Amino acid sequence: MQQGRRVAATSAAIALGTVVSAVLTASTPVPAQQQEPPNPVAATTASAAPPEQPIVVVTDGQRRLRVVPLARGLSHPWGMTLLPGGRSLLVTERPGRLRIVRDGVLDPTPIAGVPAVNPTFIGGLNDVAIHPSFAENQFVYLTYSKDGPRGVTLALARAKFDGKALTDVRDIFVAEAWEVPGAQSGGGGTFGGRMLFGPDGLLYVTVGDRDVKVLTDDPSVRSRAQSLRSHTGKVLRLRDDGSVPPDNPFVGRADALPEIFTYGHRNPYGLAFHPQIGALWECEFGPMGGDELNVLVAGRNYGWPLVSLGKNYSGLPVSEDPWWRPGIEMPAYAWNPSANPTNILFYTGSSFAGWRNSLFVSGLGSKQIQRLTLNRQGAIVGRPEVLLAQLGLRFRDIRQSADGSLYVLTEGRPSGNDDVDGSVLRIEPAPAASEKP
Repeated sequence: MQQGRRVAATSAAIALGTVVSAVLTASTPVPAQQQEPPNPVAATTASAAPPEQPIVVVTDGQRRLRVVPLARGLSHPWGMTLLPGGRSLLVTERPGRLRIVRDGVLDPTPIAGVPAVNPTFIGGLNDVAIHPSFAENQFVYLTYSKDGPRGVTLALARAKFDGKALTDVRDIFVAEAWEVPGAQSGGGGTFGGRMLFGPDGLLYVTVGDRDVKVLTDDPSVRSRAQSLRSHTGKVLRLRDDGSVPPDNPFVGRADALPEIFTYGHRNPYGLAFHPQIGALWECEFGPMGGDELNVLVAGRNYGWPLVSLGKNYSGLPVSEDPWWRPGIEMPAYAWNPSANPTNILFYTGSSFAGWRNSLFVSGLGSKQIQRLTLNRQGAIVGRPEVLLAQLGLRFRDIRQSADGSLYVLTEGRPSGNDDVDGSVLRIEPAPAASEKP
């Protein structure tokens, strides 16, 4: 019965919700004496810079937003988490640094104690999360690409943070997802690495498909997303010490790794729990096309690479079954064209009128934030509202603060460990054009 409901919701979502990712930059003119810094023209170069001062932009739904730069000069900021009190923000930089923003000011000195990372290709320091009881135990979690005798894999470290440095740093989980970087395609295969503590107090961690043959039609590496003996292409479910919950779906099976929660994922970069229903949603990159949103059910197979709407980089279809195959879960939503979703967020605040319970998606290659609307049945309906496309920046992460503001991480160029074009931006409502700010 649940499967039938989800298929029906999927059909509605695809029929009504296919993305049109047009970059809209127009804003309604106002008298000169009331004008604020103008809605910027959409950037078309790969080296777009974040704003240096607060600006006002207009969404394609004519919502006015104030964009406030909190930190600039970062190198590929990847993940962030707000500390209790909402005045400090931890931010990872992919080359291997952990930074802190206090009261809107970036501390120029990185936090000491971060484990050594391998920054090959798009590897490095990924996400950061704090324990639900951080105020009592000061536990901070980091995902990162770890070197070893078998190549590179994703690791999960836990440490204590005293406000200045990390101490008692140790790996509590190392994924069975080893690959030798650069052997086939000049890349190391994607790592995933997104983390989220659930309402159950458990830690959910994504692992990419690690496809070092991504530029070829050879499916031998990516097909490990279908193997229950590998952590590649999976969403994992762990206790806060890295051990296995006894009710995980594959516990007790000799042919499966017990940490696996769901499988058949490509590049799972986003996780969010629905605030009313409690279901875990996940977003992932396809190759050329095939970006999708999934509603995760323990033990289910989400298809990659047996089922995909995407094409390989050679131009050939990934699968002969682009949409459905028996035993495979269908996506709740699929993008066409691609959005390159890097994280998702159900908005639960009240700062933005009418946006409560919307699903926000940060887009990398699409260079935009999207707001998706869900109906009472949980299906995505209508077209997405496009935010911040005028900035011409790549959006890596999105979070919500206790006061209802949104925080986003951006970068300009897609690669390069010496880049310093990344930023942290706060998004808040802007006054109406007829009002004084």
